[in-house]
Amino acid sequence: MWEFPRTRYADSNGSEASEETEIAVNIGGVKHILYGDVLNQYPETRLAELVNRATGSTQDDLCALCDDYDDLKREFYFDRDPEAFKCILELYYYGEIHMKRGICPMRFMREMDYWGIDAEYLDECCISSLNEVQTELAEIAEKVKTILDDLEDDARVTRGQKCQAFLWKLMEKPESSLAARVIAVVSFASILLSSVVMCVGTIPELQVEDAQGNLVEHPALESIETACIIWFTLEYILRFVSSSNQLRFVFSFMNIIDFLAIMPFYVVLILTHLGTAIMELANVQQAVQALRIMRIARIFKLARHSAGLQTLTFALKSSLKELGLLLMYMSVGIFLFSALGYTLEQSHPETMFTSIPQSFWWAIITMTTVGYGDIYPKTTLGRCNAAVSFLCGVIAIALPIHPIINNFVIVYSKQRVLETAAKHEIELMALRLKEKAQECLEAGRTASAGSSSVWDSAAVSASRSNTYIPLLGDPTNVSKGQPAHECKNN
Repeated sequence: MWEFPRTRYADSNGSEASEETEIAVNIGGVKHILYGDVLNQYPETRLAELVNRATGSTQDDLCALCDDYDDLKREFYFDRDPEAFKCILELYYYGEIHMKRGICPMRFMREMDYWGIDAEYLDECCISSLNEVQTELAEIAEKVKTILDDLEDDARVTRGQKCQAFLWKLMEKPESSLAARVIAVVSFASILLSSVVMCVGTIPELQVEDAQGNLVEHPALESIETACIIWFTLEYILRFVSSSNQLRFVFSFMNIIDFLAIMPFYVVLILTHLGTAIMELANVQQAVQALRIMRIARIFKLARHSAGLQTLTFALKSSLKELGLLLMYMSVGIFLFSALGYTLEQSHPETMFTSIPQSFWWAIITMTTVGYGDIYPKTTLGRCNAAVSFLCGVIAIALPIHPIINNFVIVYSKQRVLETAAKHEIELMALRLKEKAQECLEAGRTASAGSSSVWDSAAVSASRSNTYIPLLGDPTNVSKGQPAHECKNN
């Protein structure tokens, strides 16, 4: 049997003496003396179980709870992080745990699992940072799974499904092959060319007169426009056919933009040839002009091929609160200063402020420091009001700008980190497969991952089933010394 020292002490009245068990634990070279009454506040934890087994237990029982035990020093040894253990001890003394700055949240969670402490004892600030890290890791894992899905060649997939997947990669994943990159470049160039043609077609010197004497686009520009629309239509149809979920494809925001960029051309074509038989020529021309304006939606197609525009969209989406504050500040200021401007300018015989709604325009261009000069105050008090309005406008615009910029930097940095981390995980997985294949070859056995290329279909299939991926698998398997990959015999 093993006996541990007990500390004797008197109660508050000094009437009797009692004793409690104390244990010595060595965490990564740092020694701590812990007492039983403190640890037993949380009996479900590893330390409380250790102190309860300290009396009357064999060495094997004690070693099951620690990495090593020194009989001479009566000291338990744990090969754990000493800095993280200092945070763990806060639970027994303060009732909650705070993670120190610089400690990896996921690593700290594994420390808490080892010591038998539930995550509910973490403080709210630490839980929020942990949730952020878990979200990032989930996104990285999703990217890794996407890459593995692209590399995987499942024999159970039919030939039609393989063709559909190949067509989807060709149209949606420029990094998958050289042909996909060429298609992405052609699509990007078509968007730019179509946008330039739309702008150049409005120059009067480049327009020609039709039979009714109206100026229309040059035939050469119309031919270029038609060629671009044919490409957009073909691209949209191929992406629709290759989509695994066509209903979701149709109602996706970017695909709605693509449809709106294509649809006006065919509607104009129908109205031009068939509309005159249904409605008057003037109405047809008005409808055609209105639909031509919708061609500006094509510029939004650039977001599909530009990571920078996508990052800007995400940053603005995460800054909706700041943008809402900006609009609120500006709305209050516009209403206040336009009303003051109208009131103060009424005494001038040549006033330009005829009504408060008409003064809104003056307040907008003044608070945004544009100042067209089409409307301006003529009285002294009106000019003072204008000076105060543009000073307040500068302050109102400047206040939310900094958080919006910070959100953009955070989103941009996060996207870069996620891409780098996903590639790093794939490289680590390939390295593990290669090392295990070499070990299997040296042992004279056929490895499931042993081939001239690490990324053949068998290796990818094995990596998805038996290879440990830190972001996709259970980290406890590696910590317990389990192999990441098993060699298989024929």
